[in-house]
Amino acid sequence: MAKCEVCGKGPTVGNNVSHSNNRTKRRFMPNLQKIRVKAANGGTVRQVVCANCIKSGRIEKAV
Repeated sequence: MAKCEVCGKGPTVGNNVSHSNNRTKRRFMPNLQKIRVKAANGGTVRQVVCANCIKSGRIEKAV
């Protein structure tokens, strides 16, 4: 589960910052969900989609 199949959102990098301002690398992971989506041919397909795409209505869930 590396990228959203709709928008392409993937992990980004940043820093953990301690109280003494020491910085170590970290990754910010997107909130990816495996959901069933309506396909173009009328069937259903299982896709990995981020929660932002689900909330904004970029995909149509299969019932």
